[in-house]
Amino acid sequence: MLQTEYEFTLPKGYSDSGGTLHRAGTMRLSTAADEIVPLKDPRVQQNPAYLSVVLLSRVITKLGTLPAVDTKIIERLFAADLAYLQDLYQKINAEDNLFYEGVCPECGKEARIPINFPPAPE
Repeated sequence: MLQTEYEFTLPKGYSDSGGTLHRAGTMRLSTAADEIVPLKDPRVQQNPAYLSVVLLSRVITKLGTLPAVDTKIIERLFAADLAYLQDLYQKINAEDNLFYEGVCPECGKEARIPINFPPAPE
């Protein structure tokens, strides 16, 4: 089965207005829309570096006990936490992380087979 959500723990954590520290969270795999829709966002068009803020706000499904994660929360993260989340996003969405899990029809053994896409033509 394809894993679509990944738990994480922020190195520093997000402190909300009440002083509660939120470190544990969940990030889901990115969809095509997650990568395309933010390109229409005026904040991204004015500042391409803002793309990661919008992307992360779309794919982080949980952070501590916060009811939702939006761009304002991502903006308030410490730089170390932002870098950590950007790295995690790259790792879980990289093509080399895709596997097909199945059962061999001949021997019945479970197998985890990497899905390798051919390189794009140049």
